[in-house]
Amino acid sequence: MRGRNGFTLVELLIVVVILGILAWAVVPQFTNATNEAMSGNIKSQLRSLQHQIDLYMARNNGTQPITTMAQSWSLLISQGYLKAAPINPAQPAGQVGPTTVGVQSTAGQRGAAGWAWVWNSADVAIYASYFNETTGQVTSSASD
Repeated sequence: MRGRNGFTLVELLIVVVILGILAWAVVPQFTNATNEAMSGNIKSQLRSLQHQIDLYMARNNGTQPITTMAQSWSLLISQGYLKAAPINPAQPAGQVGPTTVGVQSTAGQRGAAGWAWVWNSADVAIYASYFNETTGQVTSSASD
C-alpha cells in the first residue's frame, strides 16, 4: 500500500466548489451593507445639518443661513455651526444647490443638476441629492 502525499483532483474540486458557493452567498451581503452604511451616513448628516440650520435661524431672528449659491456653507462654518462643508457620499464633489436650478424637490428625485445638497428655502429644509427621504435609501450615485 502506498502512502498519500497530497489531495486528489476530486477532493480539490469539491473544496473549490464549496468555497465558490460560500462566496456566492456572502458577497451580495457586503454590497448591501455598503449601501446601508451610505444611507445611514446621509441620514445622520441631514439630521445634523437641519439642526444646525434651525439653531442658526433661532439665534438670527429667522434669517436663513443659505441664501445664495456663493454663500453655500461659508456662513455656517465661519460662525462655528459647522467645522467644514459636509460631503454627501452619493455625490462627493457636489455643492449646495437651490431647488430653483432644475433640481426637482420631490423626495428621491434630486441630483439632476449634480448638487450634493439641495437647499429649499420655501420649506426651510436641506435635502441630499440621490437620496430618498421617504424610503431612506440611496437612489443612485454620481459615480453610477
